[in-house]
Amino acid sequence: MRIVSWNCNGAFRRKFDRIGTLNADVYVIQECENPATSSAEYRGWAEQYVWAGKSDRKGVGIFVKNGLSVEVLNWPSYELEQFMPVRIADRINLLAVWTKNSANMAYIGQFYQYLQHHSPLLDPATIICGDFNSNAIWDKRGRVWNHSECVSALSRLGFDSLYHWTTAEQQGLETQPTFYLQRNIDKPYHIDYFFAHATTYGITPNIDVGKAAEWLEISDHMPVMLTV
Repeated sequence: MRIVSWNCNGAFRRKFDRIGTLNADVYVIQECENPATSSAEYRGWAEQYVWAGKSDRKGVGIFVKNGLSVEVLNWPSYELEQFMPVRIADRINLLAVWTKNSANMAYIGQFYQYLQHHSPLLDPATIICGDFNSNAIWDKRGRVWNHSECVSALSRLGFDSLYHWTTAEQQGLETQPTFYLQRNIDKPYHIDYFFAHATTYGITPNIDVGKAAEWLEISDHMPVMLTV
């Protein structure tokens, strides 16, 4: 199975054909429009999908291909933004993440709170992926919901960052950016992740990060691809 996570930076109705060239089974897309209120071409590509967002113009969509099924799981949101748990092919739980900056708590703090509420639901077959808007370089001293604390909390539950698992790089020292601030090649950051029980799948999972030369013209984020 191949899963792609990508923050498309909006206007996905004009970009779905480009990401479709990656031939994934599952596409987890942040900042995409609601297909139900968009173009006929986009709705036709979407086929089997679930979508959620506060505005039809921008939300999280999960699109499945090759005969797979997807259904939203009934996990309470606790007004945290933005998370969408789904069941794929009736055998894998996937939690799509697009952290927001809100009055409750900013970005990784939203994920930290979500994790406190839902950790009992994260079984070994769960995959967590998306745009976390976070990196260890922004840890603040004494803050319990730092990026590094979230990584440690996930580790205690058996979840590894699959990029770091496969590359042996340390958090905060990533050599492959997933985001370029303002699409500036001189402002690279790694803020998109896949977390899972790496050994659940029996072999080392394969993680690929898209290259700026191929993707920067249409988004400030690079697609991250997991093959298991």
